[in-house]
Parts: sequence; C-alpha cells; structure tokens
Amino acid sequence: MAKVSDIVKFQKKQKYTVRDHNRCSLCGRSRGFMRKFGLCRLCFRERAHRGELPGIMKGSW
Repeated sequence: MAKVSDIVKFQKKQKYTVRDHNRCSLCGRSRGFMRKFGLCRLCFRERAHRGELPGIMKGSW
C-alpha cells in the first residue's frame, strides 16, 4: 500500500508533465502497474482470483 500522502500528492495535477506517473486506482501503488486494467499486480491478482475481471482465467492448474 502506498502512503496516503503519496496518493493525495499524485492525484493533483502536476506542475510538470514528466512528474505524472501511473498509479493503481485502488491502492495507489506506482510499481507493477498494468495499463490495460489500471491496477497494480497485487490488486489485479486479488480481483482475478475473485472473478471480478471478465475474460481473465488462471494460467496453470
């Protein structure tokens, strides 16, 4: 989980466009971000296991 201060800080429009960074829409994590889903790898995995992401299946048995 990202710190609340980081989440709030990066939700604001940045002064310079270089500072914009992709963040998870749920937890605010900046690393391991998947653009297609707008989630980090951890939130993606949790939602996929719960079946909340359509078309996503477990790759191995």
